[in-house]
Amino acid sequence: MSHPDPERLFVYGTLRPGDCRWALLEPYVSDDGIEDTVAGTLYDTGLDYPAAVFGGSGRIRGIHFGLSESTREEALRELDIVEDTVDGLYRRVILTTTSGTQVWAYEYGSGLDLTVIPSGDWFARA
Repeated sequence: MSHPDPERLFVYGTLRPGDCRWALLEPYVSDDGIEDTVAGTLYDTGLDYPAAVFGGSGRIRGIHFGLSESTREEALRELDIVEDTVDGLYRRVILTTTSGTQVWAYEYGSGLDLTVIPSGDWFARA
């Protein structure tokens, strides 16, 4: 049995409100977002944006937003293009957050020199 695609997007880095790429996401969101975490490890790429590898015992802090139904596909297409053009070639995956919400999120691909962010929070990196 197939599950419907998530209606929410979990963001943990530059797409969060207050960072440089929030303006790309903001027109597509339908709510104020919910702070949450997902299992994984957050890394500093040294390129002014983070990388996430999902799974394991660590936690990544972020926020998930509802994507407006009328523009959801457009939003995901645009973000797929943006995320696929940065170094590391990110891919969109489906996750379940710590609170049990099913979300889309962008996971790191490969090829970068990464440094662990122990807090799991891009905004709290040293």
